Amino acid sequence: MADMDEINETPLSEEDIGEAKRIRLDKLRELREAGSDPYEKVKYDRTSTALAIRENFDELDGSEVRIAGRMMSRRDMGKANFVDVMDGSGRIQVYVRVNDVGEDTFAAFKKWDIGDIVGVEGQVFRTRRGEISVHAHKLELLSKSLLPLPEKFHGLVDKELRYRRRYVDLIMNPEVKDTFYKRSRILSEVRRYLDGRGYLEVDTPVLHTLEIGAAARPFRTHHNALDIDMFLRIETELYLKRLIVGGFDKVYEVGRIFRNEGMDSTHNPEFTSIEMYEAYTDYKGMMDLIEDMYRTVARSVCGSAVITYQGTEIDMESPWARMSMTEAVKKYSGADYYAWKSDEDARAEAKKLGVTIEGGDKATKGDVLAALFEAFVEDKLVQPTFIYDYPVEISPLAKRKASEPQFTERFEYFITCHEMGNAFSELNDPIDQRRRFEAQVAARKAQGINAEVDEDFLMALEYGMPPTGGLGFGFDRLVMLLTDSPSIRDVLLFPTMKPLKSG
Repeated sequence: MADMDEINETPLSEEDIGEAKRIRLDKLRELREAGSDPYEKVKYDRTSTALAIRENFDELDGSEVRIAGRMMSRRDMGKANFVDVMDGSGRIQVYVRVNDVGEDTFAAFKKWDIGDIVGVEGQVFRTRRGEISVHAHKLELLSKSLLPLPEKFHGLVDKELRYRRRYVDLIMNPEVKDTFYKRSRILSEVRRYLDGRGYLEVDTPVLHTLEIGAAARPFRTHHNALDIDMFLRIETELYLKRLIVGGFDKVYEVGRIFRNEGMDSTHNPEFTSIEMYEAYTDYKGMMDLIEDMYRTVARSVCGSAVITYQGTEIDMESPWARMSMTEAVKKYSGADYYAWKSDEDARAEAKKLGVTIEGGDKATKGDVLAALFEAFVEDKLVQPTFIYDYPVEISPLAKRKASEPQFTERFEYFITCHEMGNAFSELNDPIDQRRRFEAQVAARKAQGINAEVDEDFLMALEYGMPPTGGLGFGFDRLVMLLTDSPSIRDVLLFPTMKPLKSG
């Protein structure tokens, strides 16, 4: 439907927007002077929605309905108008004729603008062209829009404007709203899956009193009443494992996480993780669980566990590939961990392969293996793949392998060349855990970064934690995968953005 009143495809200049706002403010002033302030409306009783009318037309044909929404377009035919009204379920056409609503109402209606919120009472019918519509006999202006809507928000040169003004993005682009409906459904399905397997959803503190020694840097804040600095959490792990100690055998948390780090297509300083812990299982049990969960959620949300992501078919239905880190590095780089007799041999191999290792001449075999994996393997892992048995140097919370104590019972899983989640057979030896925490803290302080040992968590372990499998994954990355979204900003309603300079 063409809209004679809508803005054309050329983006309005700031001057044009200012002028449009001035005109709309004049209209608002006229309404108020006439005793009709649109912002005084406190309620409008709706009996239906655009989607319900379309889906139940056979039952509603000829019936009276009351709908409300944003006026998105207008086709002016003199004494009759067709307008599109959009509510939370979609759009529906409304037919407005002077003979039906009265001359005074029609005259007022003709001054309404695209973007105004309106209430419509009328009869459901189908036009001669076959379009399901509402024939209005009563109209109300429920809220005045003071700024003009762009016709095609996709056409704006600055894509970041869509993230900054998500409210306009949602108005103009139905597919964006669909992404966030789907995000909500994905979360519901994850919860349904875990709840159905006896997991208990819990909440743990967001504000921590310790700056622990993990790799991510926290955000610092200050508690005025206690006069202490506090830190926004970078994980939910240690509190959830306290609950395992306390006797909850299966727990999970949908947690908002805050990390003071850089931003790119898969990282935002605040994001959602889901961590789960199960007593009396190990990392292989968590492999089975997460593979089945992804498959189940994809089937429910997407209709199939074989999906397309950015033009590539991703098969989550077939059994996922499983390789140890040593196997993966040997396969893709040719380097054989077991051929290295010393740390020096490992560093020499890295140099030969042109890979720079953090730590220089102090780098261990485990450090080199991890660096080679990052350099040669990650970008090959398009299809769902488990990489397991990580070096102990980079796994401070995972249990050592009894047969190879230089490795831990840890895995990460990769899809579309991105790490999607991380899991361990959890370390429950408080003595070994203390050594690893202290080494981690010492390493952080050597870099000039403050860090502390979590003594309360160590005390919890000293009371005894059963053998436990634990797993955490970035929920936003799962949403990206299942909505075919290339950037984490596309699946966050309000991603972190650098403030625009005034003026």
